[in-house]
Formats: sequence, structure tokens, C-alpha cells
Amino acid sequence: MSTTTNDPLQDRLERPVRDLRISVTDRCNFRCPYCMPAELFGDHYRFLPRKELLTFEEIERVAQVCAQLGVSKVRLTGGEPLVRAELEKLVVGLAGIAGVEDLALTTNGALLAQHAAPLRAAGLNRITVSLDSLSPATFRRMSGRDAEPQEVLDGIAAAEAAGFESIKINCVVQRGVNETDAIELARHFKGTGHIVRFIEFMDVGTLNGWNLEQVVPAHEIMELIGASMPIESVPAAYHGEVARRFRYRDGGGEIGVIASVTQPFCGSCTRARLTTDGKLVTCLFASGGFDLRELLRGDATDEELLTAVRSVWSARTDRYSEERTAATPREAGRIEMFQLGG
Repeated sequence: MSTTTNDPLQDRLERPVRDLRISVTDRCNFRCPYCMPAELFGDHYRFLPRKELLTFEEIERVAQVCAQLGVSKVRLTGGEPLVRAELEKLVVGLAGIAGVEDLALTTNGALLAQHAAPLRAAGLNRITVSLDSLSPATFRRMSGRDAEPQEVLDGIAAAEAAGFESIKINCVVQRGVNETDAIELARHFKGTGHIVRFIEFMDVGTLNGWNLEQVVPAHEIMELIGASMPIESVPAAYHGEVARRFRYRDGGGEIGVIASVTQPFCGSCTRARLTTDGKLVTCLFASGGFDLRELLRGDATDEELLTAVRSVWSARTDRYSEERTAATPREAGRIEMFQLGG
């Protein structure tokens, strides 16, 4: 392998690659309107056939190459990653890669109760659970399924019992849908050691009917919560942290807000994404990516894979959220959330 592969890898805006988010499946057991609306993804929708998904071995090869280029954090996403059979085997493989210091997973939590212990034993470090409301009616509306928030809470409890400590809970806040539920969600997890992060409704993909009027700005979310549970800002834990941190003044823990619409953080973005079918994507709002699956299945060497990843990242100029306006068109063919993860 050439000695140049150890040079620091940066894009054209001098952003290093530090994070790799891997979508292990395009399937999901929920039909959240902001990601996979039920009217478009019904019983007859054709998801990718298994042969088009990257195998665990192929995913591990990509992760190994990315680790050589500076990636130290890997996150498994979907779709819903827990619907992918034998996911624990992939976790074992990824946990053994030199340079990968943090291995995490994002899940809707409905299947977490049965998977938390095996995932922890396999080497998973952290879990983030999506939970948009504790109200049964609002939860059903936002999950697109006849499900109960208690199923997710049971999954979080199972993760605690399995030894996961600081569990993060992600809540997408949408105007007119669940903004008032944010207070109860924050109150429920206050004092538990878990961190709720409120996320501005984003224009990912083309299917969720997004418009700027549906966005509840970060400052409004924090003001809403702070009115009943006083909070104060906290410095970022590390450069490039996407969530703005706040703590309860009474010592009850921490919450966060991800403001990619009103306060974009493109300038410090270090995330690469691997889609379910093997495309390397350099922005959450991308309309395409580089096909690594073709190389993986065409007997490419590790050196050739490394050269491809280096070339893609070094040419990167993405800063969509900084350039977005209310009038920004949503390009046809943009990659959907369930194909590349959050």
C-alpha cells in the first residue's frame, strides 16, 4: 500500500473525514411521514432485493478503508437497522477494525428490547433512539403505524439493562404536529442520564412534503422547554458536534438541539455516508453518490477502494444547509432518508 494513504484526508473546504454512517437496509417497520410516508410505501412497494444490498463483508471492507483515511466513528442506520437479520455479526466485525473507536446505532426502538443485549455483547458502544412523542395518538401519527410509545420505552429500558449508559433520544419537531409534546418528552427523561435531542424538521429527500413553515426553529424549542424547566447553554464537547448543548440549571441533566435548517453546521461536517446499495455519499441532501459496490464486486483491491474514497472526499464541496433558502428547489432524484440514514 502506498505511503500517501497516511496523509490527512480533507475535502476542498479543509474538513476531515471522521464519521461513517452506514445504512444497512432500506426497509423499516414504521412509516414516518417525514421519511417513508405510508401512502407511497405500501404493501406493494418494492424495496431493494437482497442481492443489491451490501453484504456484511462488503460493509466491513469499506469501513476498514475509511478507518485508514481517518474515520473513527461508525454509526449503523437504515431504514430501521434492526430489521436486518443477524446484525450482531456485522457489529462484531466493525468493532474489530483498527481505528474505529466509537460504534453506534440509530433505531426507532420498537425492536430494541430483543436486540439490546446481543448488540452490547457484540461490541456496540452507543444507541440513539428516535422518539417523536409520548402521546399515543401523536406517536401513531408520526410513526405511521398502530404502535405505542411504550414499546420504545421498553426498548430503552432493555438497553439500560444491557449496559448502555448515556442513551440519546432523537425527536424531530414539526410545526402543528408535536412541538408542544417536546416539553413532556424532556420532562420524562430529565434526571435519567439520557439526552433528548430535538431536531428541526429537514428537507431530506423529496417525499415528505417539506416546507419552511413546518420548521420549529431551535431557539423556539429551547424557549418552550426553558419556560418550565430553566436551562443554560453548554460548550460543545468536541469540534464538529452537531447538537447544541444545554443543561438544566437544577442539575437534572442535559438536552440538545440540532438546528441544521436555521443554524447550519456545514463548515464542520465530517460525515460520509454509505447507502444501502453501496454508494458513497458526502452530504445528507445529496442527489447521488459514488458506486463502491461496483468496485467491491469487480475484484477491486483495497488500494483501489482507498483511492476511490480518497478521490471522492478530497473533491467534496458540499454545504447545502448553508446555501438553502425557502425557495431552494428540491432536486428530483435526491437520495431519500431511508436509503442513507440520518
